[in-house]
Amino acid sequence: MQESDSINVDKGDLEEFFAHHLNKIYTAKTLLVSELPQLLDNAHFTDLREAIDHTIEDVKQQILRMDKIYELLPIAFSKVHSNGMNGMMEDSFSDIKLHSDNPELRDMSILFYLQTIECIEMATFQVLEMVFVKLKNDQVKKLIRQNYEASKADRTLFLLISAKYISTV
Repeated sequence: MQESDSINVDKGDLEEFFAHHLNKIYTAKTLLVSELPQLLDNAHFTDLREAIDHTIEDVKQQILRMDKIYELLPIAFSKVHSNGMNGMMEDSFSDIKLHSDNPELRDMSILFYLQTIECIEMATFQVLEMVFVKLKNDQVKKLIRQNYEASKADRTLFLLISAKYISTV
């Protein structure tokens, strides 16, 4: 089999790729909305609690934007099981329990997982935005970009809070 230097992805394949991954991130976001309040209950540091509360609101806004994307496109939401996100949430709660007697390490565990989740979301939204550059739908691209920017801002917030823990060592 000879390798070609040209890449030509069919428009229909791109649309299918986009729909599948939009469903994955939508499923993950709905999981976060249900699970983040539990992290909030376990957070000790006030800044972290406020950041989690802010993130819950951001995630709700991101879901609303994705709802708008589903309205704009000829696709319907279909729940996709996400072992990665589910596993990450299970790991975070396991680490929280592991550090139940040490509020600072418990908070650091929460921050570790929240930053990891935001990085995954940022990468996902970037790829989905690139797909819609090719599919030439500026309204969808803008909604995806807004979700990317929200995830980026949340990640930056969590990094700043993490720095407070580490700078006190």
